[in-house]
Amino acid sequence: MPAKRSREDERMLSIAERAVSAVRRALPPDVRALAEDVAVSLELEMAPHWLDEGVEPDSLGLFSGPSLRDPDASLSDEAPLVTLFLANLADYCDGDPDAFAEEVRRTYLHELGHYLGLEESDMPARDLD
Repeated sequence: MPAKRSREDERMLSIAERAVSAVRRALPPDVRALAEDVAVSLELEMAPHWLDEGVEPDSLGLFSGPSLRDPDASLSDEAPLVTLFLANLADYCDGDPDAFAEEVRRTYLHELGHYLGLEESDMPARDLD
């Protein structure tokens, strides 16, 4: 049985859901259509399997799956996924709800950028580092 969510957990989930929805609505139509192909997972805490897979414990988000630039994307059975680690995002923002919403927005766009084929070195020019 899953642990009961706290009021703070529910608040973080609500803010994050609204922030991601707002970003998607604001995307240009061609990018919005691509973003709709990418599932979003809002994780309250980082699950141990992420650490086992080498994800840094203070990561804010992660893109997994094939990118649009991956020549073998059509051969992959893995669906593209953006995962946002909400407790890490909240810690990064010192619990400030406005800063949290903004960082959810930035992190989502950063990870979506990976799906679109952007590399880490491409992110600073787009203010997504």
